[in-house]
Amino acid sequence: MNTVAISGTLRSELGKKGAKAERNEGKIPCVMYGGESNVHFTVTHNDIKSIVYTADFNVAEITVDGKAYKAILKGFDMHPVTDNITHIDFIELIDGNYVKVDIPVRFKGESPGVKLGGKLMQSIRRVTVKTLPENLVDELFVDISELELGMAVRVRDIEAPDNMQVMNAGATPVAIVEVPRALRSAAAAAEKAG
Repeated sequence: MNTVAISGTLRSELGKKGAKAERNEGKIPCVMYGGESNVHFTVTHNDIKSIVYTADFNVAEITVDGKAYKAILKGFDMHPVTDNITHIDFIELIDGNYVKVDIPVRFKGESPGVKLGGKLMQSIRRVTVKTLPENLVDELFVDISELELGMAVRVRDIEAPDNMQVMNAGATPVAIVEVPRALRSAAAAAEKAG
């Protein structure tokens, strides 16, 4: 499991006025839900770059005034003009409490359809799963070694551990091997000739 260390400072003043003052100092207001009580703190932009600007799934080890928490990134807000992060939400991971997270889907194997000239088109990059924090994984895999031209792998084909429930609909396509136009026109020409 990939973990990212983040150090935060407890916020003294809450609300819009306090958040604006923190942002003016170059800090990002954050809140962590899910524990005994919500934790309001600030971080610097450099602290959170490796958890916000990545396609990977990471667990944050957040230290706020000497107390350590394990959490996952729930969401963040950005300024509409400058694209600066204005607020971040985290969910605290507590052993024994189920959590819903989005985990990246990766492919394993080589598709025979791609070898014949097809193009692998991925329609889902992440799936939502429900599991206990101790069962979290960095990524899930789907085998594409049986994918011929025009075939698809679906959410139900994702190799998820038994202790993890995939929340997306099972029939939803994850990826399809598209038949390129050149192969379609060659097949149509062969049908006309035959």
